[in-house]
Amino acid sequence: MSKPTIFIAGAGGIGQAVALLIAEQNHFDADMYIGDIDLEKASRVVEWVLSSVPTDSHIKPVKMGSAAPDSNLTRAFEESGVLLDCLPGSLAPTMASFAIQYHMHYANLTEYVKETDMIIEMSRNAKTGFVLQTGLAPGYINILGMKLYQDFCERFKVDKIERLAMQVGALTNNAVAPHFYGFTWSPIGVATEYLKDAWVVRNGEKTSVKALSATEGIVLNGVAYEDDFTSGGAADLPDALQAKVKSLDYKTLRYPGHYDWVRQQLNQITSGDKVQQLEEIMLKYIPMVDDDRVVVYASASGQDPNGHFHMIEKTLCIPPLTVGRTTLRAIQATTAAPMVECARMLLEGRWAGPVFQSQIDPNAFLSGPFVKRVYNRN
Repeated sequence: MSKPTIFIAGAGGIGQAVALLIAEQNHFDADMYIGDIDLEKASRVVEWVLSSVPTDSHIKPVKMGSAAPDSNLTRAFEESGVLLDCLPGSLAPTMASFAIQYHMHYANLTEYVKETDMIIEMSRNAKTGFVLQTGLAPGYINILGMKLYQDFCERFKVDKIERLAMQVGALTNNAVAPHFYGFTWSPIGVATEYLKDAWVVRNGEKTSVKALSATEGIVLNGVAYEDDFTSGGAADLPDALQAKVKSLDYKTLRYPGHYDWVRQQLNQITSGDKVQQLEEIMLKYIPMVDDDRVVVYASASGQDPNGHFHMIEKTLCIPPLTVGRTTLRAIQATTAAPMVECARMLLEGRWAGPVFQSQIDPNAFLSGPFVKRVYNRN
């Protein structure tokens, strides 16, 4: 069997982490292209990966552009079996169209709902697999949620539960007043999820709620946080489980006081592009921080046939990850690992057409080498 080739679109922080994790795992023997609009940046990433870990992977940079692919990019697409889209979510439909045109499998990270719906329609009759929203949230958290739902039903011999709750926070180790936050990932992504509506299940039916409309406190491993609705994190679970759960939601974890500060800023924005203006305000006051951790919590709860209430839950606090000579931030590792796990499963020929989080076998995914490498360190 010939060695597969993986095309990584985007040489930013997540694309770097994806390449590094693939290069480190010798049992997942794959060559790589790293594509970026800035060829020099892609070349630097190739050199960085090769200097970080010993690897048998052949890694080549290639220039991407806004126009039709040139001969070098076309050759890279034709040689690749899967395209891992680490570019901004607005570009996802374009990348998916390349995957269709050049018969590649495809996986992306975006929580953007409109772009996700576009790719679903584009890929319905594709002979290759299109796994959507494969990062941390959406992504890992939804597959973990499905696992807890299935475990609850099996353990207590029921087919419906009361509530499925999923929460994730990409946080700094320290946070100061008044915003109690530090950026560990895309500021525009944070602003977007704070303003777009979120899908939930209430009374067994899918519905939407306003972002940041229900701040609550929660204590995980003895540490106090607050959570609230943000867009995109529930993936397709509200559709898949609406008849099987009375209540389902995804909420983003923050340190207490953060959401009040965000609402204060939003109250000052009366017109114009609110996402852009909120991003500008946050960039003015909130620092970019490298030292981070990712907090994950999911729970399934309900009654057994005797009417007794039960809950099963999972809590993780994930630090940065050392890979060879390099340390990946926690948000890099926890976002990249699920995507690479999906690439491994795609190359096994498991799927064709659009693949949703609810359709991925939780046991196979959560026990996969890349997910275990990052998430099973508690």
